[in-house]
Amino acid sequence: MFEFIVGHYNYWMYVGLMMIGFYAMMAKRNLIKKIIGMNIFQSAIILFYISTSVKKGDVTVPILEHAHDGHGAHAVDIMHYANPLPHVLMLTAIVVMVATLGVAVAVTIMIYRRYQTLEEDEIIMSIRRG
Repeated sequence: MFEFIVGHYNYWMYVGLMMIGFYAMMAKRNLIKKIIGMNIFQSAIILFYISTSVKKGDVTVPILEHAHDGHGAHAVDIMHYANPLPHVLMLTAIVVMVATLGVAVAVTIMIYRRYQTLEEDEIIMSIRRG
């Protein structure tokens, strides 16, 4: 059991980062702290997916120079090639993360200009007062 836990230390680090981000989003009352927590959570998920797609050993890029040898299809051992799909998908996720961060900061600026605070409780009380 101990070997399993130590052998998968990177997963435990990602779970720890995810819990830190989740805690910040749920427990903190400041909107900027919530945004930072959301960013930590998203980064942990991206790191997790990238680390699960890594292959160890003799791995090369998935570029086939000579797919045909003149007599038909060339046999390719896919275990010697890295799969680029998870990395490409995570690049897309990074773009979405940056866009989400930008929109969240813009909305937070608009909230601050209107209510002169970033504390969630004070904003809710200001809305209730009218």
